[in-house]
Amino acid sequence: MPLTKAIGWSVAFVVLTLLTAGLLGLGAAVVLRGSVEAGAGWLRAGDAESTLVQALVTIVSAGLFTWLLGVRALGLTARDLRYASAGEGLRGLGLGLVLGALTAGAALLISVAVGGARWADDSGTVGDYLGQALKTAGVLAPAALGEELIFRGVPIVLLAAALGRGGAVVAVAIPFALAHLANPNVTALGVGNIAVAGVFLGLAFYAPGGIWTAFGAHFGWNGLLACLDTPVSGVPFQIPLLDYHAGQPAWLTGGAFGPEGGLAATVALTAAVLVTARWAGKDTV
Repeated sequence: MPLTKAIGWSVAFVVLTLLTAGLLGLGAAVVLRGSVEAGAGWLRAGDAESTLVQALVTIVSAGLFTWLLGVRALGLTARDLRYASAGEGLRGLGLGLVLGALTAGAALLISVAVGGARWADDSGTVGDYLGQALKTAGVLAPAALGEELIFRGVPIVLLAAALGRGGAVVAVAIPFALAHLANPNVTALGVGNIAVAGVFLGLAFYAPGGIWTAFGAHFGWNGLLACLDTPVSGVPFQIPLLDYHAGQPAWLTGGAFGPEGGLAATVALTAAVLVTARWAGKDTV
């Protein structure tokens, strides 16, 4: 596929998906809150319920335009889009979850060992912790899937047809990182680490299990960090029993942006990229 065509269709897919998701999200908010003004304010508040609604409408929108543009207009198949069979998809999801969580855990361990990051006791019971952790995971899972469908869906497949898999993985990682520029407490190192994370997830997409492996890795990273009370890409989480303190220096531990803002995450994500590159190399589909 010519590069200009791949870029054009990719941009069209992302823009149409986001616009439709925005309209659907506002429509859902109006229904739930009774007016446009109240609905818009609720969405801007960014609480768990509104974040979940936005994630779900993003999944619906991405699925719609995957079918309309990817399948109907461009003739992509489920194999092209790396929707693995049920068995392989479940294995990929599980392995992705483990790899994502291990990578996040490695970044935290480095922060603890070198930067003095720690957890203090917080209020709440074990039951409170489990309930909030499940609620948090229930919001983060569809959010991670929505992002994967946008970035590691139709666009990466089209760009791979023009640039090859390696070029597409890097090309998609850049806008994936730039999409986080407006996050709270963002830093240049944080954006760079998210780009490395984008390479990691792109390689996971080309590992056995396809899109489900990438989704698992994304959710595993976000889920472990959030359930340990650490910020995820600058977004704070309030988890009972645990009170995370990032330690110093911020360039190592990430500070208020969370581990993604520090050199500890750079080391962990680079190691994950190397491991996943070998894993992806075993898949010839």
